[in-house]
Amino acid sequence: MNCIRTDNGGESRLVIDGSLDALTVRDLRPIIDAVVADKPQRVTVDIEKLELIDSSGVGAIVSLFKRVKANGGSVVVVGALEQPLAVLKLLKLDAVLGVT
Repeated sequence: MNCIRTDNGGESRLVIDGSLDALTVRDLRPIIDAVVADKPQRVTVDIEKLELIDSSGVGAIVSLFKRVKANGGSVVVVGALEQPLAVLKLLKLDAVLGVT
């Protein structure tokens, strides 16, 4: 898993690729904590290059969503394809996370 964070004004963008699973999610948590601490108005999570996501990865994204929303911001997930998209749809998170 690789995650690149960029900030532009009140928006943070996370581009995640590879696999987001129980073994790699621990590397994403400090990045999520830093994003939440900065209290952006909008967070875009780009998972176009994400090949695999498991329940731990979904949990990390949902945690980000809840924490940013509690601070008055919004989170949108973009670029979901194949397995990650299927998982998000199965859990009915595609509508909640604004998956495009």
